[in-house]
Amino acid sequence: MKFTRRRRQAAALAGGLSALLALSACGGDGGDNNQGQGSNGDRDCSAYDQYGDLSGKTISVYTSIVTPEDKPQIDSYKPFEQCTGATVNYEGSKEFEAQLVVRVKSGNAPDIAFIPQPGLLQTLVKDTQAVKPAPDAVAKNVDQYFGEDWKSYGTVDGTLYAAPLGANVKSFVWYSPKMFSDAGYEVPKTWDELIALSDKIVQSGGKPWCAGIGSGDATGWPATDWLEDMMLRTAGPETYDKWVNHEIPFNDPAVAEALGKVGQILRNPDYVNGGLGDVKSIASTEFQEGGLPILDGTCWMHRQASFYQANWPEGTKVAEDGDVFAFYFPAMNENEQPLLGGGEFVAAFDDRPEVQAFQAFLSSPEWANEKAKVTEFGWVSANTGLDPKNLKSPIDRLSAELLQDKTAVFRFDGSDLMPGEVGAGSFWKEMTNWIANNKDDKAVLDAIESSWP
Repeated sequence: MKFTRRRRQAAALAGGLSALLALSACGGDGGDNNQGQGSNGDRDCSAYDQYGDLSGKTISVYTSIVTPEDKPQIDSYKPFEQCTGATVNYEGSKEFEAQLVVRVKSGNAPDIAFIPQPGLLQTLVKDTQAVKPAPDAVAKNVDQYFGEDWKSYGTVDGTLYAAPLGANVKSFVWYSPKMFSDAGYEVPKTWDELIALSDKIVQSGGKPWCAGIGSGDATGWPATDWLEDMMLRTAGPETYDKWVNHEIPFNDPAVAEALGKVGQILRNPDYVNGGLGDVKSIASTEFQEGGLPILDGTCWMHRQASFYQANWPEGTKVAEDGDVFAFYFPAMNENEQPLLGGGEFVAAFDDRPEVQAFQAFLSSPEWANEKAKVTEFGWVSANTGLDPKNLKSPIDRLSAELLQDKTAVFRFDGSDLMPGEVGAGSFWKEMTNWIANNKDDKAVLDAIESSWP
């Protein structure tokens, strides 16, 4: 997720792992793990035979996922540990991004790291030469279970280094199904229908939208999500890619058009900020609080990611027939379905057979489905081998269905791909000025463009 800067087999493993596979095929010394016997106690281990006997082997994992969110991660590794005999040592850190670079450059890299920004992956590959290319089994899983969009974010200069892990979908609008039903409103399917619905709510005396972009030192990031989502809708994925890569300037007319569309909602005093104040109040409202007025009926819609479900108060039913749910943030027409989101990627700094085996496991449907089963809510994967029925949260199931839709075009959060001076600097700052100080569209875009290194 951006606010923490932090959000898949049957093929044999290549290289050094082949020796382990041969050992396993010959019986090896894995009797304690029941390799080849199809089970480990009550667990079916047949899908894990491909990894061989890893008894006594240890794999270190370093991530930004900390307590309490780390428990489902750790629990999801148990089948691998029980069926192969390996031990996975998990370490989560709030200082992950800064410390990972330090550890890699000092020769103290973990075996595996979960990297939440493709830009950081590229930096590590190019500046340290310490990241190992993904082994063949991982590459085959990625080709079989992930789209080209996802594969590209783990690829540097034509070489796949990191398979996707978890994901989140940002193209959502939260609402109250009961409020919509009682008012006779239908979920909009296009941008024009969304604006028409907003106008209808205004005419009935309501405020259609509520928002908050406050996030401490990262204040402004929710507003950048709005612009990124709109760029995908008005300019298309190809122009979005050019924008993110600075192949067109930040103040290009295509960006100005998208910002203007965002302004139709976020800077419209008739539309915002339901239950919270005026337009300027968006900047002083913490993003966690931005959608809560939906619960008391003073706001109708709140655009925010799938992970926002964690911010609804305890006891709130999040479901199609619940207190709140979300619909897809509409595109310009029903025939298009751009998705904005984020995720993590599995990078390895060692190519020992047990490390490659664990990489392959994390890119497999077995891991994706195990992770779904041990997670209450707030996690999803773009792995098409994931059965959405294993996800407990209706929002997570909806996210998985959108990610697995072959007609959807996924793009990674743009600010996470831009240079830090822009993505985590001027972009956040100027979008905050745009809201808090009513700064002119052109002046905002010019300022961000001038900051590009």
